[in-house]
Amino acid sequence: MKAIVVMYDSLNRHWLPPYGGAARAPNFSRLAERSVTFDNAYVCSMPCMPARRDFHTGRPNFLHCNWGPLQPFDDSVPALLDAAGVSTHLVTDHYHYFEDGGGNYHTRYSTWEFFRGQEGDPWKGQVAEPEVPPTINGKSRRQDWINRKFWKEEGSWSQVRTFNAGLDFIERNHGEDSWMLQIETFDPHEPFVAPPEYQEIYPRAGEEPVFDWPAYDQVHESPEEIARLRDNYGAVVSLCDAQLGRVLDAMDRYDLWKDTLLIVWTDHGFLLGEHNLWAKNMPNLWNEVAHIPLFVWDPRHAETAGSRRSALVQPSIDLGPTLLSFFGKELTPEMTGRDLAPAIAGDESLREGAVFGYFGMPIHVTDGRHLLIRHAVDPEQPYHIYSWMPEHMRGFWSREELAGAEITGPLPFSKGHAVPRFPRMEGRSPATGESCLFDLKTDPGQENPLKDPVTEARLLALGTRILSEAHVPREILRRYGFPESPEK
Repeated sequence: MKAIVVMYDSLNRHWLPPYGGAARAPNFSRLAERSVTFDNAYVCSMPCMPARRDFHTGRPNFLHCNWGPLQPFDDSVPALLDAAGVSTHLVTDHYHYFEDGGGNYHTRYSTWEFFRGQEGDPWKGQVAEPEVPPTINGKSRRQDWINRKFWKEEGSWSQVRTFNAGLDFIERNHGEDSWMLQIETFDPHEPFVAPPEYQEIYPRAGEEPVFDWPAYDQVHESPEEIARLRDNYGAVVSLCDAQLGRVLDAMDRYDLWKDTLLIVWTDHGFLLGEHNLWAKNMPNLWNEVAHIPLFVWDPRHAETAGSRRSALVQPSIDLGPTLLSFFGKELTPEMTGRDLAPAIAGDESLREGAVFGYFGMPIHVTDGRHLLIRHAVDPEQPYHIYSWMPEHMRGFWSREELAGAEITGPLPFSKGHAVPRFPRMEGRSPATGESCLFDLKTDPGQENPLKDPVTEARLLALGTRILSEAHVPREILRRYGFPESPEK
């Protein structure tokens, strides 16, 4: 048995043709014809590295920790597979793996390859100030402007080089057994830079002045600038589609459909002007960010090709258990994610609800129909980061941040090891605001909040049960006003 996991960053569900999107993406349609398309997939821990910690551990981590590396007590699905004799190989241009705050994920794989140049990756050294457009500012954007000058033609794009490496692995190993390949690209994450042949598909892509990297802020741009930004995003989606087509071609060429699990997913979406906002990392996780695409081909259920599933799933915590089960390995007791096989085979319900969010920001609870966005009701309630390895994305914590640490008893999932905890008070994260409730069926754009105390109380109780399963600290229940008893 073999598995291929294709992972994108910031891939918007509603841009893809299988979900009614208008991007030029014929290979996503081709994929949907050969796989199961999930209509009710949601994020869990946000954003990039928290989602990847979920993937490795099969459990939510945003309730205990913010952005950071794997913990010494964490299970890692790629490492568990490697220990069981399944070779795991990562090819990626996602440079956050190689910063302080993500520096031990890639080493859990049997082998790995990294391709430089995305976003502000400190890749090409240049002392002299580059000539940059007025829309490019800040250290990361300066570095990106230097990096992108080394992308001369399609083959030099780091996404293309990443897929080249994945296809090379397939070419050399398609006849072997017991391997898992993860092809992971940073695209279509901002900045939205694509080769000219993909920009030509969209009327405003590539137009001057350059606007391909929006601020994480409200929209202040003109309708013309918004259209240009969206077309630049579409061009990168079409580049992603072309590289996906190469994987599907390899599946056809070597008849890997007969014995190879294929998973295509993303960590989260991206706001492109919806709700008058750009990007992500806003307190409210709107559907454009939280409701994500997921496609799975399971060779054990060939009859499911081209079908759709309504089961509520969370890929970041469910895919690890799914991979373990596919290779005949046991899930660890700490995992709260579910094996997707029953949902793939017959749309069997795997959970009554899901929770998701960023550490310290609102907690979101959904039953698949309604969504409760729960802001802190007691902002003065202290809460903590639980971590042996507290790090920022690109640096160490300050002395002030490390102050006040104390060793607390073992967490239920820390395998008997005590864990340091660090105080976090309001002001570190924007957790205060108006809680709101939406009916996702009648209002998928989340424009009309409901006043429905009965449904809100039901989702609060549901949230307590799910949070309790994930061993939420009681301080979090109190901070957000969830009932502390998980009774139904």
